Amino acid sequence: MAAVAPFSGLRRFPQGRGFKQWTGDDSKALMKVWLPAIEGYVPTDMLRACRALLEFCYIARQNTFVYATLKKLDDTLEQFHKYRVIFEACGVRPEGFSLPRQHSLVHYSRSIRLFGAPNGLCSSITESKHIKAVKEPWRRSSRYNALRQILTTNQRLDKLAACRVDFTNRGMLKGTCLSAAWLALGGDHCADSPAEIDPSHGNTSITNNDRRETLNATDPEDPGDDVDGPRHDAYMNLARIPKRRLTCHEVATELKIPQFPNMVRRFLQDQLHPNGPSSSNIPLAECPTFQGRLSQYNSAAATYYAPSDLSGTGGMHREHIRATSSWRNGPARYDCMFVNIDPSLGGYRGLDTVRVRMFFSFEHKTVLYPCALVDWYRRTGDEASEDTGMWVVERDLDADT
Repeated sequence: MAAVAPFSGLRRFPQGRGFKQWTGDDSKALMKVWLPAIEGYVPTDMLRACRALLEFCYIARQNTFVYATLKKLDDTLEQFHKYRVIFEACGVRPEGFSLPRQHSLVHYSRSIRLFGAPNGLCSSITESKHIKAVKEPWRRSSRYNALRQILTTNQRLDKLAACRVDFTNRGMLKGTCLSAAWLALGGDHCADSPAEIDPSHGNTSITNNDRRETLNATDPEDPGDDVDGPRHDAYMNLARIPKRRLTCHEVATELKIPQFPNMVRRFLQDQLHPNGPSSSNIPLAECPTFQGRLSQYNSAAATYYAPSDLSGTGGMHREHIRATSSWRNGPARYDCMFVNIDPSLGGYRGLDTVRVRMFFSFEHKTVLYPCALVDWYRRTGDEASEDTGMWVVERDLDADT
């Protein structure tokens, strides 16, 4: 588990499960990296049973279900029941599986058809919600007869949430105080007016999401953040403040990539002539030159639609990707990320895996180009592992960085 590659939302366990106190968040984080870690150490059927149970849990947590999703849920449960007999054969459960929570799995599909998606609801809902419903309101109370104060706080928070939904539906939260004053004074409602400024794009506005991003930077798990607002296309923003400025040759020397200046030239060729031949098919001498400096950044924020994760009212979710030579006064951290290659293909077939070496931007002829220098990874086979359901990748040494 200590060898897990850094990835936004994944937690490393350098000391294994050596915790004095194990929490629910620890268990959820462990489940993301536990399955491939036990491969080869437990019987194959036991591994497949664990995979089926985890798959069932992840499917059941989705917020939207169609018939195909329910069919997959039923098939996964059937696989779990098929392979779990290994625990009886090994003596782990010699008397069978008379467990209430495992018995409840057979009722999920029918209950979802009757009542809708559980969206994370489970028998431990009181435990999973006690931080928001009990701990935080208790901290706001006077600690004397706190129960009444906690209930009042929760009621008011529910009313504020309902008000926000109502105000959003009526368009009352669109724009800012400045844009409202602008329109009241007879200002034109155009694309350049303050009413049309979207604070979720760009790096010039400091919004609540930006403040939460700063707070999340101190979170050891860095699970990402919800982004309020309507659903829109995915986008990425570099950090607001660059780490330093370098020339192409300085980057090439530091990262030991001597071809980096040529890569920048070919990148500019493709950007300036999108309808022309690929830069790989023309001589380097015909590509534009760049003699300026690059701005290097330690991180970037990816915002995309993920309603089944921690998300805002429109289903938008944000994750932070790091590429820094020293993370929290410790060793370097270079995160991995997915690149959407073909949205028409489901699952990992439409994605590629890369590891970020550097985030940077540069300006050429008054146009700013935000970029990432990455190492590409390729699949080692045509199918995912039959036992874990996961794809195995290795660094593609022949690919252009």
